[in-house]
Amino acid sequence: MHTATPVRQCAPTKWTRPLQVTTVICAVVFTIGTALQNFVIVDLAMLENTMQLAGMAPEQAAESAPGFLLGFRTVGCLYIAGNAIGLLAMQGRTWVFWAVLVVNLTQAAGVVAIPPEVFQASVEEFGFAGVLPSVVTDGGALLLGLVLLGFLIRFRSPWAQLKTA
Repeated sequence: MHTATPVRQCAPTKWTRPLQVTTVICAVVFTIGTALQNFVIVDLAMLENTMQLAGMAPEQAAESAPGFLLGFRTVGCLYIAGNAIGLLAMQGRTWVFWAVLVVNLTQAAGVVAIPPEVFQASVEEFGFAGVLPSVVTDGGALLLGLVLLGFLIRFRSPWAQLKTA
């Protein structure tokens, strides 16, 4: 006979609401930053320049860039949606915590996963403003991800809550 698993109850701590508010603020900033990176900073000309900086012939770069841009923007849209999930943090739902944690830790990998030529081409085209969205979103995602992990380890429960049962 199968019995129902008891529902684990949690109570908020003094850290719960500040952690959720921080997550919502970061979600707004990271959603906007990712959209800027995806649709303003990275365009066809910038990608062609990136590919040429990486050693590709101009003709080959012109041929490869459109397909790469489509893939890049598809992934970017997934991160825009993923970052937007953080707007639900105030509800305190466990699935939101885990989604935010996964999105932020994987987005943080962008700092090392993105080839340096992308940053070089961004700076050549836009100056420091060309890398600012990536620095804010990827670097900020790393910080938020580590903060969420730290509270998860400390309280052994999402959103810095204490288990009551």
